[in-house]
Amino acid sequence: MKAYCVKCKEKREMQDPVAEFTSSGAPGTRGKCPVCGTTMFRMGRTEAHEGLTPPERPVRKKKTTPRKGNLVIVESPAKARTIGRYLGKDYRVEASVGHVRDLLRSQLSVDVENQFEPKYRVPNEKRPVVKELKKLASRAEQVYLATDLDREGEAIAWHLMEAAEIEPDRAKRVVFPEITKPAILEAFSHPREIDMDLVDAQQARRILDRLVGYSLSPILWRKVRNRLSAGRVQSVALRMVVEREREIDEFEPEEYWTIDAEFRPDVSQNVFTAKLNKIDGENPVLSSEDEVKPVVADLEKAAYKVDSIKRGTRKRNAPAPYTTSTMQQEASRRMRFTARRTMALAQQLYEGISIDDEETVGLITYMRTDSTNVSEFAQAEAREYIEKRHGRDFLPEEPPKYTTKAKSAQEAHEAVRPTSVKRTPKLMKEHLSNDQYRLYNMIWQRFVASQMKAAEYDTLAVDILGVSDAHQYIFRATGSAIRFPGYLIVYQETRGEYDQDENGDITKIPTELEEGQTQHLVRVLPEQHFTTPPPRYSEATLVKTLEENGIGRPSTYAPTLSTLQNRGYVYTEGRRLFPTETGLVVNDLLIDHFPEIVDYGFSARMEQDLDRIAHEKEDWVDVIQEFYEPFSKQVEKAKIEMPEVKAEPEYIGRECPTCGEGQLVLRWGRFGKFISCDRFPECRHTEPFLEKIGVTCPEDGGEIVERRTRKGRTFYGCSNYPECEFTSWKRPLPTPCPHCQGLLVAANKKHAQCLDCETTFPLHEVQPQEEANLSSK
Repeated sequence: MKAYCVKCKEKREMQDPVAEFTSSGAPGTRGKCPVCGTTMFRMGRTEAHEGLTPPERPVRKKKTTPRKGNLVIVESPAKARTIGRYLGKDYRVEASVGHVRDLLRSQLSVDVENQFEPKYRVPNEKRPVVKELKKLASRAEQVYLATDLDREGEAIAWHLMEAAEIEPDRAKRVVFPEITKPAILEAFSHPREIDMDLVDAQQARRILDRLVGYSLSPILWRKVRNRLSAGRVQSVALRMVVEREREIDEFEPEEYWTIDAEFRPDVSQNVFTAKLNKIDGENPVLSSEDEVKPVVADLEKAAYKVDSIKRGTRKRNAPAPYTTSTMQQEASRRMRFTARRTMALAQQLYEGISIDDEETVGLITYMRTDSTNVSEFAQAEAREYIEKRHGRDFLPEEPPKYTTKAKSAQEAHEAVRPTSVKRTPKLMKEHLSNDQYRLYNMIWQRFVASQMKAAEYDTLAVDILGVSDAHQYIFRATGSAIRFPGYLIVYQETRGEYDQDENGDITKIPTELEEGQTQHLVRVLPEQHFTTPPPRYSEATLVKTLEENGIGRPSTYAPTLSTLQNRGYVYTEGRRLFPTETGLVVNDLLIDHFPEIVDYGFSARMEQDLDRIAHEKEDWVDVIQEFYEPFSKQVEKAKIEMPEVKAEPEYIGRECPTCGEGQLVLRWGRFGKFISCDRFPECRHTEPFLEKIGVTCPEDGGEIVERRTRKGRTFYGCSNYPECEFTSWKRPLPTPCPHCQGLLVAANKKHAQCLDCETTFPLHEVQPQEEANLSSK
């Protein structure tokens, strides 16, 4: 056997070779150089090793770095900064910046043949974050996962543990409803394990939505056009908008009349108004002017007296503190915030606001909730503040308890409230942006009001009996006045939030009225009305309807509304939602071929199934399997039977001014129609679509078109702008002024006004009914 001699520096035949093993158990042969006698060695097994037993391999001890310290992982940097200040030097707080793992976007990523096993992947942009978290977690003695307290937060915590390879015995889960020092310290003193039931519920939701979206969207691409999508919640929301639009289109106004009358007591000159309430004991039904005229003539002949005077009191209870949906609705009504804007501001208030250089504090509790529960501590603090600020008379005997109207509400959570009522909006104003302040003020006022006594009203109802030769009439005048303001001293509801009563001002009813007192008829006031269709949805009312039907969760409302608009299914005009042609087509196809997916009851039942997974240990695979078997058959059937309804581009007959090669076409976007080049995406030229309203500009004879400001407000201007600068906030009307032939505009829902002579006319007298309906929208 030859080996290399280190002294001779060449290979030589080994003298006296002996087979052996190294200390690590590797086989080799040792001998001498026949020329210089230097020891030679060659690695490798030979026949001489047969029958020899290698030595036991020693166990090598791995070098281990002792773990020390505590790592806390949250979702956002702002949240990390706030929590870091509370926990001190022994804790390192890092942010994952949202989700760190998700299903692959390029494929279904759900193995339907293998128990719906999901295929998760760390996105490329998150790999540096995960790598750093993994490195930090390997050195920490304990790792605290402090993501949000809902199901999505629980799932993020689990994904963090999996992606960063954190051992379960070192991973601790902490949850807190608010980011304040007491809440944080309390949470960290009672950590728990990750709740896999909540994780499974969120996984089931994610897989269910992926199965629906990735099955239906490709069909829509082939049958309608690219870049469309369908979803379990989004498609139901679209159906609501479409059905409301068709209900409005099919609505036929019906004429009806009401009759008021002015009366004067026999003993004074005070005049008051009452409404006709009964004719011969029956509710009056007056459908036309021909039916009203004989009634008016008979009323003018009747004798009147006070039949009854009823005085009483009523209470208006304080509203419950906000849930996610009621907060979004009220922010829309009060401040015209979109759902997305409201949630972005609420997130900032929750994660922490810098009050001064030393303190950062979360101003509100967790903002994704469907519960109206309030902690005992928060109620006690609010009661203390109310008593000190307004007096004991404004405190109810017991702290109020509210029940949630939403189906499947998670009552363990708290309502959206300030973390401390002592941080009043006035004190916080200098630390907040204008929009942050407005939202915080609204949340603070609503919560404090919810802990106060009901408002009390004095009520008055006066019935006036009129007797003629042919009939008996009852006119009723009602009024109310605040007796005790209660919670109204802090918070006033907006219209639409509280069911408005029809009581007038009690002070307008003369105090000298007595039963049996004669009343003189001053004049009869008949008024024509037409029934109106239900209003189109706003973002606020659509969220309310989704919640009432148990569709979606607090975390899904804002993304759903954004998706509907981004896909070009609906657009907003005057804060109302209108379906586009694409939205109408997609809705009809889904109803025809996937009726269960867009069924209101199905979506609500699926939410209940997800709740059972979270709270009753229902097997999530069984829930998905029960849905997927019939659904997959519908998908295959739709691929064959769903008709192609691809719309041809609507060319407007102009060449693209940017590229000079393409033609301009009409498209639908988030805010309605717009014009773009048909060579998109190679050419990205766009311009606004100017909707002509059929009225001539009074200044240069051009067409008046409908335009929008940057904030979406509608106004009207000349199509020849900037050469002609005519504009109007009010919709111009095609009919000229009867007095001066000037331009009429719709001043309000009932009247038109001339811009030249400023004369006002009833709207129904100067334009057709359909144009009046359009002007009042």
